[in-house]
Amino acid sequence: MEKRTSTLKTYNRTARIIHWISAVTVIGMFAVGWWMVDLNYYSEWYQTAPFWHKSIGIILAGLTIFRVVWKAITGAPKVEGNAFEVKAAKSAHHLMYLLLFVLFASGYLISTEDGRGISVFDWFEVPGLGKLFEGQADLAGTVHYYVAFALIGLAAIHALAALKHHFIDKDDTLRKMIGGSK
Repeated sequence: MEKRTSTLKTYNRTARIIHWISAVTVIGMFAVGWWMVDLNYYSEWYQTAPFWHKSIGIILAGLTIFRVVWKAITGAPKVEGNAFEVKAAKSAHHLMYLLLFVLFASGYLISTEDGRGISVFDWFEVPGLGKLFEGQADLAGTVHYYVAFALIGLAAIHALAALKHHFIDKDDTLRKMIGGSK
């Protein structure tokens, strides 16, 4: 796999599409999550916003699992930069995936503490396991909150690093994810 990975010049179309859908979705989910925690019972969005947030979260979880498998099968282009930048980029990618899976798990634990499943746009339901430990929804909610901020912060650093590579280093780091090269 290493040899194939190092010979790729750009990410394949599927990887690029999933990357950008994931990026827009994570930013949107963060904004909606931040907004909806202040909704009160009398807001018309009180039930609608969480329903959409959970549905999109489940779909993003499935897409992220597919993304990890897809990357393992198809490989990725070589990371550009000095040794520190390469190590930092690989670490940041791994940490972003870890944070995403912690978000998915904590969101699931918040939503299913009462034993009900999660309806995904009324297309299908992810079954709930119920209360697995005392204070599950509260603890999972705290984790979900702080991990969401950590993910957004790391994503911002990730974007700034790509822009630095593009405008200062003038390498192909950003072009690999938008489908072009010098």
